[in-house]
Amino acid sequence: MTFRKVLSADRVSSGLQNTIQNFYPNIVEQVEQEIQKNKVVIVGMRGNHFVKKAMRNLNGWSIPFKYVEVGSYFSKYNERVTLKMWTGFSTFPMIFINGVLIGGNSDLETEKNQGNLESLLQGK
Repeated sequence: MTFRKVLSADRVSSGLQNTIQNFYPNIVEQVEQEIQKNKVVIVGMRGNHFVKKAMRNLNGWSIPFKYVEVGSYFSKYNERVTLKMWTGFSTFPMIFINGVLIGGNSDLETEKNQGNLESLLQGK
């Protein structure tokens, strides 16, 4: 299996590292705070069908969650890019369970169908 390479910090100029570190840090901080306070967090965007489906799934399974909306297709693009860079996950929703990014809605459904969701919720 070939894994995606990540550019190491020693190959990024110190000036650019500062720019990267200061690229919309507030959205990462907001998501981290919600992850610390809530067992299940969905990070999404208005108008995204997969975000709505994840919320319907969790509601249908009676699993409480916190939803963090980061704009729409027409707003907050840079904030969403920041979250994608932070997580390395390229799509929305981003679903966190007990602080762990499990992926998007299809990953959530897979965990449920394989009987793993309850263990994830219990932190096992």
